[in-house]
Amino acid sequence: MFDILVYLYETYYRPDACPEPAALARKLSAVGFDDVEISEALVWLTDLTEMAGAEPSEGFSSTGTRFYVEQEYDALGSAAVGFIQFLESAKVLSPVQREIVVERALALEESPVGLGKLKIIVLMLLWSQGKEPDALMFDDLFGSDDEQAPRLLH
Repeated sequence: MFDILVYLYETYYRPDACPEPAALARKLSAVGFDDVEISEALVWLTDLTEMAGAEPSEGFSSTGTRFYVEQEYDALGSAAVGFIQFLESAKVLSPVQREIVVERALALEESPVGLGKLKIIVLMLLWSQGKEPDALMFDDLFGSDDEQAPRLLH
């Protein structure tokens, strides 16, 4: 599924450039993606698009701290939680976007979610909202997935 998401990100600069789901499924199949993966990716992306479109206005902000319940923390893993906190503190993600990322990661039913997959989720969220991360953040999102190097939060 993630290969398809990366393909969409690289192929269609903007989400509105994507064809309708049926035509997109045919194109993805013609490129060589598996029909089951295509179906999973389109459902996952449709859910993301619906959630991302429901984000409140830009004026919405939160000064609260997000605490993860044990099930969320176990499913996400410490690397993913740390990366999400880093992105929020760097103002790449709003609190609402953070919740969308967490929900989409939990929808994978994979535990723990790999940092590489989490980065793709963040990119797809920003892409679906027509937002582009700045160059440094883009490098961090597409950079090394070395989970050995800890991320320091200040």
